[in-house]
Amino acid sequence: MSASACVSARRLAAAALAAGVLVSVAALPASAADHARPSRPKVEISAVQYDSPGRDDRSNRSLNKEWVELTNTTRRAVNLDGWTLEDASGHTYTFDGYRLAGRATVRIHTGLGRDTRTDLYQDRRHYVWNNDHDTATLSDHRGRVIDEESWGYHRGGSRH
Repeated sequence: MSASACVSARRLAAAALAAGVLVSVAALPASAADHARPSRPKVEISAVQYDSPGRDDRSNRSLNKEWVELTNTTRRAVNLDGWTLEDASGHTYTFDGYRLAGRATVRIHTGLGRDTRTDLYQDRRHYVWNNDHDTATLSDHRGRVIDEESWGYHRGGSRH
């Protein structure tokens, strides 16, 4: 066999091998491909009540009618210790030692209150979420943005 025929045979074999690898990867079921990468906690902002019903009189009752809900969409509990919930102006709430159960929702109220499994309180005396426009940003303990929810006019007058 000549040297050029040997090189051509090797190239053909390499191309066939590469094609076989591509076909086998493409043929993997989605669930197997999903298990190949590390899973990240799936916590999302599921609802925002940025305009508390009734008069905005700064009473604790009115402040606590302003809230953000987070939902854990997985079956496993997620440790939210050190995670933050922040508005566009930089008002930040930091979770302290809280674990959100699997398939559970927690409501974070603006005003004063006693924390429970389903309700947490920022213990603020002023509103956080702007009625006309704002963004709620949930970040993990490393500062990575996990989810965002915007409303009203945002960046250059576009409507969300």
